[in-house]
Amino acid sequence: MYDVLIVGGGAVGCAVARELSRYQLNMCLVERGEDVCVGTSKANSAIVHAGFDAAPGTLKARFNVEGSEMMEDLSRELDFDYRRNGALVLCFHEADMPRLRELHQRGKKNHVQGLEILWGDALRKKEPALSDKVYAALYAPTSAIVCPFGMTVALYENARKNGCQFQFDTAVETIERTGDHFTVHTSRGDMAARVVVSCAGVHGDTLHNQLCHKQYHTVPRRGEYCLLDKKDGKIVDRTIFQLPSAMGKGILVTPTVHGNLLLGPTAADQEDRDSVATTAAGLDTVTATAALSVPGLPMRDVITSFAGLRAHLAETDDFVIGESAENFFEALGIESPGLTSAPAIGQYLAKAVAEKLRAAEKADFDPTRRDIPHLREMDFEARAALVAENPAYGNVICRCEGISEGEIVEAIHRGARSLDGVKRRCRAGMGRCQGGFCSPKVMALLCRELGVPMEALTKSGGGSYLVQGMTKEAQA
Repeated sequence: MYDVLIVGGGAVGCAVARELSRYQLNMCLVERGEDVCVGTSKANSAIVHAGFDAAPGTLKARFNVEGSEMMEDLSRELDFDYRRNGALVLCFHEADMPRLRELHQRGKKNHVQGLEILWGDALRKKEPALSDKVYAALYAPTSAIVCPFGMTVALYENARKNGCQFQFDTAVETIERTGDHFTVHTSRGDMAARVVVSCAGVHGDTLHNQLCHKQYHTVPRRGEYCLLDKKDGKIVDRTIFQLPSAMGKGILVTPTVHGNLLLGPTAADQEDRDSVATTAAGLDTVTATAALSVPGLPMRDVITSFAGLRAHLAETDDFVIGESAENFFEALGIESPGLTSAPAIGQYLAKAVAEKLRAAEKADFDPTRRDIPHLREMDFEARAALVAENPAYGNVICRCEGISEGEIVEAIHRGARSLDGVKRRCRAGMGRCQGGFCSPKVMALLCRELGVPMEALTKSGGGSYLVQGMTKEAQA
């Protein structure tokens, strides 16, 4: 019997787990995937939104601004990548200036600091690569970029350090009340909890509708992206938006915290809750629309494309957050600005659950976590000291990103069980060749550290096996 069972290991679920681990509670997070950060949280724009887009008075506006204000301090506590680079929302025609001014006023009502409208030389000075067709732009200095994998993994590691249990490859199928608690039927057997907190992404409506009178329908909204090589990461310094539409904030051009350039996303609603396939039409839209903001983008330098799903609610354009039924708490319909909002949502739900259970705070809660040491970020003296302490850090495995054996082994010891699990924790395989050269060596390290045969390894859990058998055995 758990005090609290959290469903979903994305950014919001891990934020709830981390905040609840401040209290004296017996709790567990269950995730249908093989790791944290395998759904919406791993495939998004990686933007810490300033908060000027959401309608004033909505939960999106509230948690966006609160989350944005928390993010820098959180990144220091938990040691993940964050950079406040600012954002520009472009207006191409004088006739669209009322919409830009409306965003400006929305931002002020949402208490976003430092907003201003720029024209002409002031705008070009900030971003020389912008199209000469840009008429004006809204400048938001508090907008930032973050590593979504780093943030989610950091929340997970800190929650685990403070006593939260995690159970992966566990899909929640149904939930029912049994006396004074819930019986949660999963793909790996039944679990019991006094309180359930659902942070189940595109599957959140399925759990909500089993327990709550008001019904919701989640529409998976697919967004496609292109990622360019690091040599293009300085084409722009700020995140470049176009005026938003009813489908979202539109296709952006932004640097990443790791030095790449990211373009996207599109917005296409679908019924399939698992398909994240890219399409030729979608990627063509990304290319053409991004070029309106920044002409001459070197699309020959695309090193990968990908798609992600965000959970849009058909019945509302807002988040649903709180206690939706007795002892059933949830974060439902978490789309943009969900990543930004995650720390604030986690704090809000954890406080509500703790008050409900009258839980006492721990005296020994540790709010800190240190990331894996990254060789590429160190000066020569620091590298030499690290290699002297652990020679595995002197063996570079991923040449594109400069990732050593020591970093990969540490990622495995911290919970990576697949090729993608390693990639999300230390970036081995995220460079120009996308793992073309280093994957076999990373696989060998996974086998060695986990004590499993090569045939048991997967790219991302489930049935995504990397090897079917040995060539010499097949030819025998």
